Formats: sequence, structure tokens, C-alpha cells
Amino acid sequence: MRILKQSLLALVLSSPAILSAQTAIKGTVQDSANNTVLAGADVSNITTGESTVSDEKGNFTLEANDGDIIVISFFGYDDQEITFAGQTQLQLRMSKTTENLKEVVVIGYGTAKKEDVTGSVNQLNSEDFNKGSITSAQELVTGKIAGVVVTSAGGAPGDGQNIIIRGNSSLSLNSQPLYVVDGVPLSEVNIGGSRNPLDFLNPNDIETMTILKDASATAIYGSRAANGVVMVTTKKGKGKKFRFNYNSVTSIYQPEGYIDVMNADQFRELVKSVGTADEIARLGNANTDWQKEIYKTAVGFDHNFSATGNIGGKMPSRFSISNTDQDGILKGDNINRTTASMNLSPSFLDDHLKFELNARGSYIENQFANRGAIGAALEYDPTQPVYSGANVFGGYHTWMDGAVKHNLAPTNPVALINENRDTSEVRRFVGNAKMDYKLHFLPSVTATVNVGYDISNANGRNVTTANMPSSSLTWDGSKTTFSAQFYNKLFDAYLTFNKNFGQHGLTVVGGYSYQYFNTYNTNYDSELEQQGSDQFRFVDRDQYSLLSYFGRLNYNFDNRYILTATMRADASSKLSHDNQWGYFPSAAIAWNISKEEFLKGSSVVNDLKLRVGYGKVGNVNGLGNFQFLTRYQGSESTAYYQFGSTFYQTYRPQPFNGDLKWEISSTLNAGIDYSLFKNRIYGTLDIYKKKTSDLIASVYVDPFTNFGNMIDKNIGDMENKGIEFSINADIVKTKDFDWSFGYNIAFNDNKIVNLPTDNLTGSIDGGTGNNIQIQREGEEPFSFYVYKQIYDANGKPIEGAYEDLNNDGIINEKDRYIHKSPFAKVTMGFNTFFRYKNWDLSATARANIGNYAYNNMASSKGYSKKATGNGQNYLSNVLSSYYNTGFTSITETNLLSDYFIEDASFFRIDNITLGYNLKQAIKGLDIRLYGAVQNVAVFTNYSGLDPEIYRGIDNSFYPRPRTYVFGLNVNF
Repeated sequence: MRILKQSLLALVLSSPAILSAQTAIKGTVQDSANNTVLAGADVSNITTGESTVSDEKGNFTLEANDGDIIVISFFGYDDQEITFAGQTQLQLRMSKTTENLKEVVVIGYGTAKKEDVTGSVNQLNSEDFNKGSITSAQELVTGKIAGVVVTSAGGAPGDGQNIIIRGNSSLSLNSQPLYVVDGVPLSEVNIGGSRNPLDFLNPNDIETMTILKDASATAIYGSRAANGVVMVTTKKGKGKKFRFNYNSVTSIYQPEGYIDVMNADQFRELVKSVGTADEIARLGNANTDWQKEIYKTAVGFDHNFSATGNIGGKMPSRFSISNTDQDGILKGDNINRTTASMNLSPSFLDDHLKFELNARGSYIENQFANRGAIGAALEYDPTQPVYSGANVFGGYHTWMDGAVKHNLAPTNPVALINENRDTSEVRRFVGNAKMDYKLHFLPSVTATVNVGYDISNANGRNVTTANMPSSSLTWDGSKTTFSAQFYNKLFDAYLTFNKNFGQHGLTVVGGYSYQYFNTYNTNYDSELEQQGSDQFRFVDRDQYSLLSYFGRLNYNFDNRYILTATMRADASSKLSHDNQWGYFPSAAIAWNISKEEFLKGSSVVNDLKLRVGYGKVGNVNGLGNFQFLTRYQGSESTAYYQFGSTFYQTYRPQPFNGDLKWEISSTLNAGIDYSLFKNRIYGTLDIYKKKTSDLIASVYVDPFTNFGNMIDKNIGDMENKGIEFSINADIVKTKDFDWSFGYNIAFNDNKIVNLPTDNLTGSIDGGTGNNIQIQREGEEPFSFYVYKQIYDANGKPIEGAYEDLNNDGIINEKDRYIHKSPFAKVTMGFNTFFRYKNWDLSATARANIGNYAYNNMASSKGYSKKATGNGQNYLSNVLSSYYNTGFTSITETNLLSDYFIEDASFFRIDNITLGYNLKQAIKGLDIRLYGAVQNVAVFTNYSGLDPEIYRGIDNSFYPRPRTYVFGLNVNF
């Protein structure tokens, strides 16, 4: 009992000492870059479980004992962890997540410090992405990176973008880069019914996009990387507590303009001046603007919700879900896309064993408006009403009455919109499980296994009602359905050795990769249904695989001198046994000049690195599978043979070439990375030369030597060379005011240096079998091939008058010449950002110089005989460009006149965004309100609707709308 009393007395006497050991900490949380206070930061004592939140001035108070672990968290910033050591006042400076990401660059099969990168690599983080109504991943980087040209396929909702890195390097194969999402290389195949290969990906889920441009950077991906690599890394879980984000965007889409065609009065005047009495009698009394009948102001909604944090303190996690519902400006066009994603990043065994699980899925419902209405709206007679009141074809006005003489007449555009329903549903899942194990007995070695799976399936149907005007008396409507399935399976296994030996650093990666692709497509039409058949009109089963071994060595001495060497061996089932293996090496060196003694401590130069690299990559992307074998193509339903009451599909052999081999691209690149004045000014300069040999192109072969008159063959060489420069400047960076500016410029010269025979390409409207472009040795690919127009004294083109360039007295094919190219010689990008207290303003713009376009709208729809249907008993509207030429008829020479090749250089303001940020609007809640305008303005001399045309042939593409955006972003 005496001992118990003494123990209790000792406990009571010691309690003040215990209590006095706990200290009230006062502190301030600030942004490390500009000293802005961070209101609403979570400050937690992990040891005791107590927590608080910084107030509107960034101040906080918290109790702690010596040795307690204090963690500070704030959305968009890296967590900061400190061990309390008796301080009474703390000034905590937090770095944005993107600031640290900028020091680490994602490369093939790993990451590297930015200072250790030897190739031409550009990485953009989420903070650097384009703003506004962004519905596709490619839009995030438009105009941001020198030498990377992003062109949208059109203005339809969900339309994809074409990305060209450093010009074209192939005549016939896929020119798009390889996309790698969280370590999973995607296929170049776009499943039927899908508008964009990245449409499964919510842009709000993307953390970084890294562009690998030269062969020393891309060679680790071998044959998939001939056109560059776009590496997408999605956001991951982080922090101790869950943070939530909700983003809502409402967008209004308006047609930016219309093609200039004759109005009703102008058209009547033209028909009366050139038409016969019967043709004049066909004129109506209406005044219909057919373009306004098919276009509308559209609305779109986008909602995104994400949760980022840590489950049980052991499993960093991120979950997201989004929905996009967007109408197109073409009536009847809509996309409804729902995406969901999950990332889990647990680690075990004291971080020796790490897992990364990524899963993302999408469900997309497409409703495709009939794009034939775009061209029909330009041609349909503006003096006719939409509805005639007739008892056929739903009462639509139409020239068609089942007679052959009307089979070339344009179709009522409103009928094309209303009486056709083209829909599809696309489901896609892309996921991977990655395991990194740092060997306990050899911690310098990490074993990695990455298993990826990309599966998609689609179903669609195209139904046209019997009300659609037709030239057939027996027309009863039509229906075509399809289904498509696609599988992409990946298995990677590799070892990474990483160790420093004093001033020497060495990283070695070596491994194996196998990827398998499988497609299965079927469709059938109403004709077979009417025949009572359940046979498919078309069945396509296809598969191919890629087996690879790869390795990379990175050595640096004293962080000053760096060497990188890679090797990849690929075997593709697309090529024959004798040619299927390709070997793609690369080597690069870099010198961190700023690490030298003579620049250490410089107040001007912070970073200065010189890079030189050379490498080779292969290409068979876009090449048909098994072209080295004899294959058979199933016939269309109209070519079935009937025996009794049964219809049998026929098969015909396809051309083949057993000697096909890899296209090989070799690139030499020299570059400089620089950062000046305390990293306030930074950028890159690159000079490159790329040569592609053994180009694959379609060539004619002698009769009876193959199962066709043309085969794919390795026949030529192409060269790309250019200069790229970028500069970014943080001009002002203070507590209340920031101003930054970015600019990039690229020069590219692209020529075919060896091609035994000319190759015509670039089909156009207005005739049969006409091509406006040519592939020819010594010229740019896809150059325009035209007749040289002769003009009168007033500068007006003389119809049918062209220069006899070979002086043989005859105007024919031999007088065509090469005139201009669709590709810009110079591309530029501009961006700027202002912040004043809680307000911010950003703008982005682009310029293309030296690109030309063929105005196929004017050439095929701008002559007077078109008004009277060329004598085919109907009337057809004419473009107002007719007033500039006075052309009366359409001929091959008229169509192929250089008069219609126009300078399509442009300056486009892509986006202006204004935002207001409410910090701690409610405790723990940050709100951002913003508005934006996209496709603000285009300045150009091009006479068509839009000068930005992929490969330069303007033929009634879907117009890009101007978009007004209103957004709300909430973090809590």
C-alpha cells in the first residue's frame, strides 16, 4: 500500500512536467514560388491525431510534443512532413505538385531527371495545359510545343485530332504518333463508331503529356515510334487525407460562318441569264437559306468529379467519374460520353514492393448527323421550299421522281438530316497492373512486370427511312448494322539497375515486351434481311502481334557528362519470316555546361545543357496485316450468287508482296536546353535531320503477275529537316501579380529524295478519278499538281486557257506542274497568363505560314452550268466565287487549275479564359469561376470557310464552331 501511494504521488507531481512538454505551434503556410498565403491547408499532427486548417491569411495554431510528426496538405501541392523539435513559430513553404513534376520526365519504361535527359523531349504538366472546353486529350497540347502540329478533323462533337510531329515521314502508312497511356501502348486501329482513339480518356484525369520527338528518345519503342511518341500519365493518389474536386462546364457552340453561296435572288438572276425556258420555269418562289436550315446553336455540358487521397494511410488512391453531353452545330449530331477511372498505388515491405493499378472505362453513345447534308446545303436550289406538300418522300421538296435523269440531282438537305439516323454505342476498358520489386538482396536492382489490357466493342446502325428522296421507284428505305470488337493485350517484363559510384551514375534497363492485337468486325444490310438471310454482308477477322526485346543504358559523370544508348529488336507478324525482325539502335550524349566551375553560382545562367543524338526507328503502322500472303476478300451483298433461294458470298484474291520490309527512319538531332535569371526564362533549341528509307507506296505492276494491278512496295526515301525554338518567361512574379509568356516556332522542310515513279493522290469532287496531289522525287509529299492558269489584263482567269508548259501545242496531262504544298513551312504558338490577386486571364494562339489549300468547293460548285443541272432536269445552287471567274462549265483542266490553290496561312486565337478564385469561400472550400471563348478569331487570306485543313483539300468538312464556356471548379 505504501508503494502504491508513492507511485500515485510521483505521477501527480510529474503531470505538470508532462503537460508542459506540449507546445502550441503557430505558423503560416505559403506558396514557395511567390509567397502567396495558402488558406485552407490541412495541418495535422499525425502522432496525436489533432488537426486544424489555415485561415484566410494562411495562419494556423496546433498543439504538439517534441518528436511529433506534422503533415501539411493542400490541393495541388505536394504534402510536406516535418518532425516537431520545439519550434514555436513555423513558416511553411509548399511547392506545387507540377513544380516537382517538372524535374522528372517520363520516358519509355521509366523516368529520368530532367537534367539527365539526352533526347528531344517536351513535357507539359496539368498546370501548363490549354484551358477552356477541352473534350479530348490532344487539345491540351495544341500550339504548346514547337514542331508538334495538332489539327482537328473537324468541328463535330468528339472529333479527334491529327498530330504530326516534325512533318510527314511516310507516303502511305499511318503518320500519327504512338500513344502510351500509363505504360500501355495503344493500337493505331480506331474501332468502328469511335471518333477519337483517346476518347476513353477524361482530359481532367491527365497529369502530364510527354512528347518524344527524336529517334534517340523514341528508339526504345522501336517500330511503333516512327512518328514520335505521346506519353500520357494520369493523376495518382497522394496525401494523407482525401480531397475532392468537382468541375462543371457549360458550353455554347455557334457556327462561325457559312460558305458564301448565291441567295435566292442572285440564283434567279443567274438561271434567267443562262437557262432555257424550261429551266427558268423550274425556279421557285421561296427564299431558303439551306445552311441555316441544317445548322444550329448547340449546347454542351461536362461534369467531372474526383477523389484523391489515401485509403487507411497505406494505399494512395484516386477515383473519378465524368459525363459529357454535347450537341453538334449540325442538327442531329450528339455525343454522350461517360468515363470512370481508378488508380491504386499500394506499397509493401518498406516500399520494396510497389503496385500500381490503373483502370479506366468509357461508355459513349454517338448520334452522327448525316454529313452529306453539308454539301447538299450548298447545292440545293434556294428558290425552293423545304416542303413542297407532295404525297411522296414525306412531303419534302425534291427533284427525284424515280427517273434515271434525276439521279445526279442534289438531295434535300433537311431530308438528309431528318430521315437518316446513324447511331453507335462504344464501350472501352483500358487498364494495367504494374509491379515494381526492389530486390532485398540487391537494392540497386528493380524488377518490373507490367500487364495491360485494352478492350473495346461497338454496335451501330444506320437507318434511312422511305421518306428519303431517291432516284429509285422501288425505294423502301435501308438499314445497315455493324458490330466491332477489338483487343490489345500487353506483357512487359524488365529489370532496372540504378546505382551511383561516387561521381559516376549508372542506370541500365533491359527487358521483354509482347503485344497482341485482335479485331472482329461484322455488318449486314437490309437487302439481306429482306432476303430472309441471317448471313453477314461483311466479316473481318484480323490479328497481329509484336514481339520485342529492349535495353537502355544511361551513364553520367558528376552530373555534367551524360551518355544514353538504347537498342530495340522488334518482330512483327505483318511482315514475312525473312523480313519480320527489325533492329533499332540509338545513342545520345549531353553536357550540362551549367555544372562546370566557370558557370557555378552564375546569376544569369541557371541551367545550360547541350545534347546530340542519333537513332533509328521502324514503321509498318497502318500497313495491312499479312500482305505477304495471298488473302481473300468477301464480296458485297450485291455480288452474291444465287442458287435456288440461297445466296452465296464470293471471295476474290487480294494483291500480295512477300518482299515487304520495314520503313526505316534515321534522325540526327542537336539541341540546347537553357534556363536563365533564376529560372525566370527557359526553353529549348533543336536542329534535326530525319531520313526515311524504304518508303512503302502503292505501285503498278505488270498484268497477270499478281492478283491486282497495284501492290504495296518499298520504293523510296524521304527527308525532313528543321529547326525548333521555344522560350518561356515568368516576366513578373509577385504576391499580387503574375505575368508569364510562352512562344515557340518551328521550321520544317520535307522532301521526297528518291522515288522511281510518280504517284497521284488527293482525290477531289467534280469529276471521276481526278487527283490534285502528287508524290514525286525532289518535291514535297502531297504537293499540288495543276495546270497553270492564264489571266486577262484585269487579272481575271480566262476559262480554258492554260500555259503550254512543254510547248507541244496541246494542253494535256504533260502540261501539269507542281505548285505549292499543304504543309506549313513555319508554325508558331503563343500563350500568356496574367494573375492579379484572385483574378486570372490566359490566352493561347497559333500561326501557320506557307501552307496552301485547294478550294475544291469553289472549283466544283462555282460555274454557271451547274445552276441548270448540266442539262439533267434539276437546278443546283452555285458558289458566289463564280462572280470572280465567270466559268461556265466544269472540265478536268478547270478543276485542276492552279487558280484554286490558295494561300492558307493563318493566325488563330484559340482561347481566351478569364477566371476568379475564391479561396476558402467556406472553411475548407475553394471555388473557381471562369468563362472562356474558344476559336476566338482567325486571320487569313484564304477565301474558304476555314484555312486549317488537314492535307490541304477543302471539300465541305464539318465547320469548327466558336465556343462560349462557363465553368465552375470546386475543391474541398
